[in-house]
Amino acid sequence: MLRRLILTRVLTSLGTLLLVSMFIFGAVELLPGDVARQIVGREASEQQLQIIRQQLGLDRPVVDRYLSWLGGALRLDFGNGIISKRPVIGIIAPRLRNTLILALAAFILYVPISLVFSLLSAGFRGRHIDALLSGVTLVTLSIPEFVMGTILLIIFASSLRWLPALSLIEDARNVGEALRALLMPALTLAIAMSAYAIRMLRDNLIEVLDSEYVLMATLKGLPRRNVLLQHALPNALGPALNVTALNLVYLIGGVVIVERIFSYPGLGSLLVDSISLRDAPLISAAALLVSATYILANLAADVGVLLLNPRLRTST
Repeated sequence: MLRRLILTRVLTSLGTLLLVSMFIFGAVELLPGDVARQIVGREASEQQLQIIRQQLGLDRPVVDRYLSWLGGALRLDFGNGIISKRPVIGIIAPRLRNTLILALAAFILYVPISLVFSLLSAGFRGRHIDALLSGVTLVTLSIPEFVMGTILLIIFASSLRWLPALSLIEDARNVGEALRALLMPALTLAIAMSAYAIRMLRDNLIEVLDSEYVLMATLKGLPRRNVLLQHALPNALGPALNVTALNLVYLIGGVVIVERIFSYPGLGSLLVDSISLRDAPLISAAALLVSATYILANLAADVGVLLLNPRLRTST
């Protein structure tokens, strides 16, 4: 049963990615401007344009061009960029690596922040610390990422001058400088993800703490810390994993905004720049990789929920 559920998720994800690839290719095809003219310049003759179109396959039917592009994408061959004339995969690879590093750093911060504050809020429910944490998370939920990033820039870069205003990780000369460059954008993403997770996990923890078997463990004289960590937390993580799945999906999309705020050299900022330059091969490749990462993150989260929640293992 579990294998069938996982296989269904995998096939659904692959089908979704195929549909997304069609949409991306079609959207790039509808971009204004002539790709051939962008390559050879405005003064090119019609004969020169026709030669370039033949070389790029622009004179072939749309379906043939899509299948050719999809085949190249499966081999990670997206052709050359219009502006740089360099292989697209060579441009994208270091940017994708930087984005994945940022996403990993944000997720590493997200997990302890969510667990610690939700445990504190549930463990001291109805007290001042619970009210304070609930108020902070509610305010955080209403603050967009670009505002949160700006606030962190004002505090840590402008006022305290502890961290650099520009997160130029590629210019870091050692691990310490790389971590300093990563901290503010990663913290911005982690705060944005944690706010909703804390509220959700707190409510789940309170519901589990009121259950009969946890009350029995409390009546047996187990310390409050053991009740929370050994009995309440494992049983409250199931619904919280769904929130984590949504956060993983958000992480791929939200990183685009954060990269622009901190001038972080990632895939999101590259996608925005390529759109402004109308570099069609770079746009389609970057968009496809962002979408693939988005779908794979969602798939990983879904599989994680299936593996960790016994009730979902037997669902049909």
